[in-house]
Amino acid sequence: MNFQFETQLKKLKHEVLKSVAILAREDKVTLDELEKIPYEIIKGDKAEYRCCVYKERAIVIERAKLAAGFLADGDNKEVNLKDIKDHEQIIYVIDAACDRCPINKFVVTEACRGCLAHRCKEACPANAITYIGGRAYINQELCKECGMCKKACPYDAVSEVMRPCKISCPTGALDVDTDSRKAMIKEEECVNCGRCMSACPFGAISDRSLIVPVAAALEKKENIYAVVAPAIVGQFGNNVSYGQIKAALLSLGFKDMVEAACGADAVTVHESKEFIERIENGEKYMTNSCCPGFLSYIEKKYPSEIKNISNSVSPMIATARYIKAKHKDSKVVFIGPCTAKKSEAVKEAIKDAVDYVITFEELLALLDAFNIETANIEPCEVNDASIFGRGFGAHGGLTEAIKNYTSSENIKLEFKPVKASGVEIKKCMTLAKVKKLPGNFIEGMMCDGGCINGAGTVTSAMRAKNIFIKQNSEATKKAVIENEALEEFEKINLDRK
Repeated sequence: MNFQFETQLKKLKHEVLKSVAILAREDKVTLDELEKIPYEIIKGDKAEYRCCVYKERAIVIERAKLAAGFLADGDNKEVNLKDIKDHEQIIYVIDAACDRCPINKFVVTEACRGCLAHRCKEACPANAITYIGGRAYINQELCKECGMCKKACPYDAVSEVMRPCKISCPTGALDVDTDSRKAMIKEEECVNCGRCMSACPFGAISDRSLIVPVAAALEKKENIYAVVAPAIVGQFGNNVSYGQIKAALLSLGFKDMVEAACGADAVTVHESKEFIERIENGEKYMTNSCCPGFLSYIEKKYPSEIKNISNSVSPMIATARYIKAKHKDSKVVFIGPCTAKKSEAVKEAIKDAVDYVITFEELLALLDAFNIETANIEPCEVNDASIFGRGFGAHGGLTEAIKNYTSSENIKLEFKPVKASGVEIKKCMTLAKVKKLPGNFIEGMMCDGGCINGAGTVTSAMRAKNIFIKQNSEATKKAVIENEALEEFEKINLDRK
């Protein structure tokens, strides 16, 4: 496949996923076959990324096992493969790949001048700072990591070091084992957003994949349909259109492709009506429910605010229910940028809708495994959803869709949205909890900038955003929500509970 990967890490992950997908096509997903993958990908005896080629291969086999839908168990030979297909946890640490980054948060650098004022020492409440050889030294056994020394130093000689995976986690689920110094995930705190996976420069954190059952179903020509997230535009090249993506999916063996943006149009109407009813009944605010990471974040960190979450299903669930209402005995695969969607799909109340979730990374691997070149394929006609439904792929898109609906329906109720993504979410929810939210609707997205910056993307948001905006504005001229399927969506249950 002629595709330019932005990093060697993404290329390596692609090669592993592709190899696993090929095994699935051939019905050969066994431990013996998986153990051959490292030798196919890493040839020769010269290491490129790690201390030795043996370390590189050890990492690849763990990655291959996780890609095959099993838990990577490292050196534990008693339990070679553990089936976790029904488990909501999606993000896992690949032990062999973890570089055991430093865990000393504050250290004194060479910039220390050994000044006479000793402001760092005076500021330290734990008496952890002493002077050795004329320079400050922090005793890590006493250090409380309060940061007062860093604030006090006039030369900025105290460095604050945090693991990129740990600092990126919005819930504190990413922790460090004090004995092994390896990263570890506290599942009870994890929302499966994948931010740690994106942040780790060693590729030591990865998502569990469902590429095996999807590849097998496609190979067997099963009655399987694709639901594609709007953020897919711009992922596979500057000029690859919705039409070419649909044509590629049909070539893969999908019976049809339906835009998740169609479900987004239906959810906009449903959620707008719900918002109006709630505010008129005296509620102070309502949040969106289309981002599963954000929904889980509220459930785990702000349980008092759960009552304010919209009861509308996500566009993924809405579209899947629409397909299954039209096509009995069909299977639905959601294709998107989000790792948290994998955990959403197995939640008890809605797991009847989506059978499998794969990311854009996994779709690219499937296309490669089936020898399909998206850029050269003849496009199909695709113009199903409104520009507002497609806008859900970027932060602020949901807000614009609701604004458009309330305006077109001449609804007089004041709509005061507060948009928050990434690190902004904590402040936003804190304000909501203490009843100081400067609005009555929260659009929350766990990924900075929305879905186009999801953990399962192939192309960075910086490169994809302009293409996303351009193609969406050109592909559909619909100014209001008026897709033909909307009446059929009204017959479908769009409630989460």
